[in-house]
Amino acid sequence: MGTLSSKAWYKRDARVVMLGLDFAGKSTILSKLKSNELVETFPTVGFNVESLKTPCHLPLTLWDVGGQDKLRASWKDYLEDTDALIFVLDSADKTRLPEAMAELEKVLNNINVTGVPVLLLANKQELPRSLSLSELQERLNLEWFSGRSWELRGCSAHTGEGLREVMCYVFRMYVWICAYPVLYNFLHVFRLASFLLKQDYK
Repeated sequence: MGTLSSKAWYKRDARVVMLGLDFAGKSTILSKLKSNELVETFPTVGFNVESLKTPCHLPLTLWDVGGQDKLRASWKDYLEDTDALIFVLDSADKTRLPEAMAELEKVLNNINVTGVPVLLLANKQELPRSLSLSELQERLNLEWFSGRSWELRGCSAHTGEGLREVMCYVFRMYVWICAYPVLYNFLHVFRLASFLLKQDYK
């Protein structure tokens, strides 16, 4: 496993963490974003990490973390200092969608992603059996996203469709955070205080 380090946001590239169940297509997405090539991938054990640039040349580090059941307990270790979160859904696997939603809820309840913008990426949209974005949104609990910027977008790691928009979204969200650091930090402190107060009353 790699060593995770904390740095001030202004001294490092944008840090983006990509999570999701195994076989959702995270590693294929990372490979396609890096080289625009479709390569054979296998379930990630631990993590993959690549340095990328958005269309506007913002440097970012994208972490692809393994999604097998035994690895999900370690997800929290990657969330500190995260600037944006990508959660990949396999839109063609309806049987595992409840499992994916349950894991998404756990991630969004982690205090380290309070106020962090979230991109839900519905992968495998090229498959005829895949759920549409409207069908997926009906299955989401919108209360999970209260107080944060988020979007649901479709893509195909196989064809590359929609992946350029992923990079543009990350750029917009990162610029928003950097342009309004006072507001962002106030929101973070407020939610931290709220969390601690809730713990006191349990």
